[in-house]
Amino acid sequence: MTSDTESTNDTETILAGVRQWAHENEVEVDAVEDSQIAVVLPGEKKLKTTVSITIAARTVQLQAFVIRHPDENSEEFNRWLLMKNLKPGPVSFGIDALGDVYLGASVPRDRLLGELDSLLGAILATADSSFNELLLIGFRTGMKKEWAWRISRGESTRNPAAFADVLSGDDNEFLEQT
Repeated sequence: MTSDTESTNDTETILAGVRQWAHENEVEVDAVEDSQIAVVLPGEKKLKTTVSITIAARTVQLQAFVIRHPDENSEEFNRWLLMKNLKPGPVSFGIDALGDVYLGASVPRDRLLGELDSLLGAILATADSSFNELLLIGFRTGMKKEWAWRISRGESTRNPAAFADVLSGDDNEFLEQT
């Protein structure tokens, strides 16, 4: 059985290891508490993913917000998440009481620092590769409206440009037909 001092030292060592990893990888540390730290990972499709790392007695939980609950197609949206969870890997999707989507992973605390790079890489890769597809499933109507609004006012379409083929076509009922 470990004493409180040993447990605190272990937690401090883990937090220090996460801070060192963040420094070495030029990743922002967003928050630090007694047994929790958050790192902000840069992405491509999802511009940043904040991963909360919470150290418990025996395990460490990693959790990252991916996207808010869908505006439409909830059944298809949730089915997509469940099907992704069937693939083996270190991370899985989950939803909170509001239906907002998170990625989670759990590892024994004595293995975190050795697996930190691969766990954070898996979280970032999964969040980044899933983001655009989840947007299209759960927010297509809102995206079409925003595209039409931007076009009608001569606003930049740089932000939603990745979806131009879906949003600028004849099936966007919100675009003014000339």
